[in-house]
Amino acid sequence: MVRALWTDERSAQLEQRLQTLGDRLRAGVGAPRRVRTGRWSATPSAAGHARAVEACRERIAAGDLFQANLALRLRATVYEGRPADMFARGVEALAPDRAAFVGDGDRAVASLSPELFVTRRGDEVATAPIKGTRPRRSDPGDDAAQRAALRASAKDRAENVMIVDLMRNDLGRVCTPGTVRVGALAEVRPHAGVWHLVSEVSGRRRAGTGDAELVRAMFPPGSVTGAPKLAAMDVISALESTERQAFCGAIGLASPVAGLELSVAIRTFEFDGPHAWLDVGGGVVADSDPAEEAAECLAKARPLLAALGAGPPAAVAVRDGTVGDAAAVPVPPRLGARPRRRPDPAAGVFETLLVRDGIAVAARRHLARLAASAEALYGLALPSGLAALVDHAAVEHGGPCRLRVRLAADGAVALEAGPLPSPAGPLVLEPVCLPGGIGAHKWQDRRLLEGLEAVALPATVLLVDLDGLVLETARSCMFAVRDDELVTPPLDGRILPGVTRARVLEAARAAGVAASERPLHLDELRHSDAAFAVNALRGVQPVAAVDGTHLGRPGDRVRTVIERYPQLW
Repeated sequence: MVRALWTDERSAQLEQRLQTLGDRLRAGVGAPRRVRTGRWSATPSAAGHARAVEACRERIAAGDLFQANLALRLRATVYEGRPADMFARGVEALAPDRAAFVGDGDRAVASLSPELFVTRRGDEVATAPIKGTRPRRSDPGDDAAQRAALRASAKDRAENVMIVDLMRNDLGRVCTPGTVRVGALAEVRPHAGVWHLVSEVSGRRRAGTGDAELVRAMFPPGSVTGAPKLAAMDVISALESTERQAFCGAIGLASPVAGLELSVAIRTFEFDGPHAWLDVGGGVVADSDPAEEAAECLAKARPLLAALGAGPPAAVAVRDGTVGDAAAVPVPPRLGARPRRRPDPAAGVFETLLVRDGIAVAARRHLARLAASAEALYGLALPSGLAALVDHAAVEHGGPCRLRVRLAADGAVALEAGPLPSPAGPLVLEPVCLPGGIGAHKWQDRRLLEGLEAVALPATVLLVDLDGLVLETARSCMFAVRDDELVTPPLDGRILPGVTRARVLEAARAAGVAASERPLHLDELRHSDAAFAVNALRGVQPVAAVDGTHLGRPGDRVRTVIERYPQLW
């Protein structure tokens, strides 16, 4: 509240009061504990983020939007120290303008933000968007050169001006006509570890407009979405590899005395137990350089990680420490002027079971996966008699056939039987990039997958991420065979936890065949001895070719596993 009630006339008195409160706090809780984290790794890597930027530029060139703010995520494991310790060390090292801490034990948000989202004092409303960045340098001459380069950059100024126009529009929705004005435009200002272009836009709110209406008109902040805002949000959803959480939201206070003050939650660490993550991004416009945009993200992260005593982010971790043939990794395809949205949970989820000889194969496992989705997505439990209904339907239909169990968002369940798909020969796979994958649920909304399948036709779509790591096909889990070792991508939340996948792993290990769950790069898959896809209805489907590269057959030991366990299929 000291900061919220600040005035120039009372500045000396309030600075002293702030110092007194800080001294009392330090005396009560002591110095921050030592902080130690593991190496921070980026998702996607800098090269992967550059591909996302290139895909965004393609959409800008097509007229879909003017600018989007794209981010990557840095992750690490916390070995020592609490979230509050990390926050205290960050504030001490960086002195950010709009620091905020919100926490409950090991789940916390520690924001070291430099950016004002919106403030209201009486009827006066203001925002101060930041767009345009250059790193700070320890050498005064180099630092001055960075500042001058930012001031002279037409690209960065255009990026900033676009967002100023967007914020003027947002304020115009809740302010008295004629009162919205730009007080500062693209001024170069110092912040922790970087130079930024900062603008200021203000206005006088209309009579009867409350804080909730004000925030509703302006949220989410334009500087971390883009222009036009709704189109930019669609592109962000299509091209970012992780779902935004507190990042790019707003943190602050509302008071009947002090008014409203919210920051933009950038430069923000998030914590869940030993897991910590930090999202960093930047605005992409028509003439953005993909490599420079990736470097800007890491430049923003560097002083934040240094405040914790951590080094720069690690390269993407895959076998042999490489990411394979980077040139062969596809860029996310443009499916139209408006991106196809991620699956809508409101449409529900489903399971498909193979029925053979009156038995629903692996029914309990399929229902366990459906139960996990019901709990995670809707906070619901499956009907207690569902397993018995499935067993009864299997007996009734006999098979061979498929049995589909559909779960609606309100908990309603429907069962339907149908014929098995027609037999198919070996698969020809065409890699298509889907940042972040489709997730760990079997969605009824398949519009996005159908669009990606159409891109790959006549081949079968193989989903890969921005770093070229293999995810899955639109209908099956993937395995590669290397020297009689089975390799399948890990269950990291980006792919379906396949029931048949788990059974193949169990069968292989029972037969003494090496089986690994680890990152599998597209280039490694291309050079595998063999590969196959698995799902509940088709069982094992051999892969004939990947992206034009022909593969062989599984080795004798792997074929033995497939032949020895026909009950899997």
